Amino acid sequence: MPLHSLYIINKAGGLIYQKDYTDGVSKLSSNEYLVLAGTFHSIHVISSKLSPVPSSSGIEVLESDLFKMFCIQTPTGTKFLLITDPIQGNVDAIMRKIYEAYSDFVMKNPFYTPEMPIRAELFDLNLNKIVKQINS
Repeated sequence: MPLHSLYIINKAGGLIYQKDYTDGVSKLSSNEYLVLAGTFHSIHVISSKLSPVPSSSGIEVLESDLFKMFCIQTPTGTKFLLITDPIQGNVDAIMRKIYEAYSDFVMKNPFYTPEMPIRAELFDLNLNKIVKQINS
């Protein structure tokens, strides 16, 4: 039941972090990752506008036979996209841990500029710990 990939998309639709955690994930070019993030951001915005539910937050889960894609959007508009096995459970707790790591090691970093690509070694180390616990 592994976690396959994590994407973090800023409020403008730009990809600020991407990491694959399993070998079975197809490797894309840098440009393809950027296009993927921008496309998901656009679909997310459109789905929130078309939703019959007032104040919809957009796409939260996308399911297929091969994977599930979970999305949470923070109050600042940053989106966390997690791609997992279809049978992965307890994703809310996983997303909470990832968001806590982001808050602690990215947003509290005085050298990080919001909305820019994330380059934080402590964030990477803590994400790897979280993923290792889940994927083992």
